[in-house]
Amino acid sequence: MLNKKIEEAINAQINAELWSAYLYLSMATQCHDLGYSGMANWFEIQFKEEQDHAQIFYKYVISRGGRVTLKAIDKVQTKWKDPLAMFKNTLEHEQVVTSLINNLYALATKEKDYATQSMLQWFIDEQVEEEENARTLIDNLKMIDGNGYGLYMLDKELAARVYTQASPLANAE
Repeated sequence: MLNKKIEEAINAQINAELWSAYLYLSMATQCHDLGYSGMANWFEIQFKEEQDHAQIFYKYVISRGGRVTLKAIDKVQTKWKDPLAMFKNTLEHEQVVTSLINNLYALATKEKDYATQSMLQWFIDEQVEEEENARTLIDNLKMIDGNGYGLYMLDKELAARVYTQASPLANAE
């Protein structure tokens, strides 16, 4: 049976993951508005990944005999100055998510919930990757510094990104 403190914390994380998905969909929308279909593709894949993360937590709560409680998703930002501002916001957001995952892990450790600690390890590793990807894109956009051809090439590169389902979800029934 899932500890009530852990259950509540994971329910909050499900909400955070769905909010993240909504944020990335908002960013994709603005990219489409600006004509950056490749960047929109990148954010749409982020949207799907965040939905996967929410579903992993959802299935985990159920598998441990807990109850999922869905709450309203808060409003997200809908406008950014430019793609660089979007990716800076992406990094800041992923750093917040990292702290949420770390707090969940600390709670699981405190509560001696080893199964939850094990499940969270994948998310800890995932967050390292998420932050690194955002930093790389920020660095690329800074090098481009508004150069139209550079933006075009980066947009084309991001258009090639392909969605792959999150690993723990692929193994879940």
